[in-house]
Amino acid sequence: MISRRSILALAGLGATLAFGSALAQAPSGKLVLYTSQPERDAAQTVAAFRKAYPNVEVDVFRSGTTEVMSKLSAEFAAGAPKPDVLLLADAATMETLKRDGRLLAYPQAKVDGIEPGVIDADRTYFGSKLITTGIVVNTAAAQRPTSWADLAKPEYKGQISMPSPLYSGAAAIMLGTMTARPDLGWGFFEKLKALGAAPVRGNGAVLTAVASGEKSYGVLVDFMAFNAKKKGSPVDFVFPAEGLPAVTEPVAILKTASNPAAARAFVDFILSDDGQKLASSMGYIPARASVGMPSWSPEGAKIHLMPTDIAKVSQSNAANLKRFSELFGN
Repeated sequence: MISRRSILALAGLGATLAFGSALAQAPSGKLVLYTSQPERDAAQTVAAFRKAYPNVEVDVFRSGTTEVMSKLSAEFAAGAPKPDVLLLADAATMETLKRDGRLLAYPQAKVDGIEPGVIDADRTYFGSKLITTGIVVNTAAAQRPTSWADLAKPEYKGQISMPSPLYSGAAAIMLGTMTARPDLGWGFFEKLKALGAAPVRGNGAVLTAVASGEKSYGVLVDFMAFNAKKKGSPVDFVFPAEGLPAVTEPVAILKTASNPAAARAFVDFILSDDGQKLASSMGYIPARASVGMPSWSPEGAKIHLMPTDIAKVSQSNAANLKRFSELFGN
């Protein structure tokens, strides 16, 4: 006859074995991440992921998307790509990698509640947040635009700064999105050129120009405008009536990943409530709306996204950049 003590001992042994089995199945080892996140964001992302998956060590290469892709292209050419997982600024880059057969599909990824349109239909990359582009206005400006079309009016001549898509991934997505629209198209950019709009190397230069009063209006990503306003800069942000183009900072797993289990865990974390709350705490609009908006978001603000055919934007990107360069110069 088995005693009660023996039953409890067996039960305890079973629980120990089960716990040990769970630990054995948990992702472990080294995960190599290539990312274009700002340094502070990347450090917070890795720290939060390691808290959720303590058995995984993370090696990070961080730079702008262009430099990350240059490094990765050289590794592809040498037949020795190093990263397991990518977290890059824009989906157009991911589309190129997908088209080249470089990404590993993850059909089991938990995407319930993620904003429509930010997840690849084949589940090879997953948008992690929404970084929208709208209009920043100096509070002393004489006019207050309510739409993109307003910026093309004569009264805005000489007062517009914009990030160049030759340097900014968000601006390249904006260019591809807007030029595909019949109500804007290349005509919109031709009008901006005629009005003396000045492309600069990045969003930071746009903010500096508008906040200083050098320019009255700028094309800028949302969080930079709102964070500057919160710190006292004399700027407001306008949500244009036609909608806002957005980049989604997607995460993806390479087919050549050495540690696909840890890479899937990283994707899971980024898309989880904890990962999405982290994005919101960093000041970004999360891809999962249920976790709430960042602290800078105006109460009751409704963000209308411009539809973007990211595959077409990716395919037309080189031609778009060439035409932009010919129109505005380098």
